[in-house]
Amino acid sequence: MTFENELRDVFAHRDVTRTERVFDGMVWHVDRDHVDLGDGTVVRREYLRHPGAVAILALDDQDRVLMIRQYRHPVRMELWELPAGLLDVEGEPALDAARRELAEEADLRADRWEVLLDWFNSPGGMNEALRLFVARGVSPVPEAERHTRTEEELDMPTVWVPLEEARTAVLAGRLHNPAAVIGILAACAARDLDWATLRPADAPWPEHPAHRPAGV
Repeated sequence: MTFENELRDVFAHRDVTRTERVFDGMVWHVDRDHVDLGDGTVVRREYLRHPGAVAILALDDQDRVLMIRQYRHPVRMELWELPAGLLDVEGEPALDAARRELAEEADLRADRWEVLLDWFNSPGGMNEALRLFVARGVSPVPEAERHTRTEEELDMPTVWVPLEEARTAVLAGRLHNPAAVIGILAACAARDLDWATLRPADAPWPEHPAHRPAGV
């Protein structure tokens, strides 16, 4: 039996009889849903409601990946990450958000964009959907057009790391940011397949809450 076309996640409708806002945050919120599982059993499920995010795996012509180091207060660590950001601009397409984040966080632009993969960061407790782009043909943003960074983004060192060395760091347990871990491993796998698995930069993304089919 082959799972090539059958192994996939599917949308599933469950009636939500009531929703309560438990917490209103600055960026995301916590909701409590009363969910009918379909057999008459109603359960309560609390989850973080999130606008979604994009991340960018930027590669130069030497197959080096751009990494940035940023302080993350909840874990009290400075993490090596990929450029990334929230989808918090109303109506902004994911690709435009990725272009904006690469420019704002790394002072870079790219000529070629493709989708590497999509995932849910923690589907048992939040509805965050994340899309990871591969950006190639990178070049610096002109000095006069660069974004002024503030707060945790004010001092973010950057480094270009050979993809194989980044993979070694992931497998050795030295990197912990999920987009970096997933993206680096996926990029190595995609490169082994001559990048044949990449999708167009504007590929549909129905799993994002804003793009879901009606009723789910």
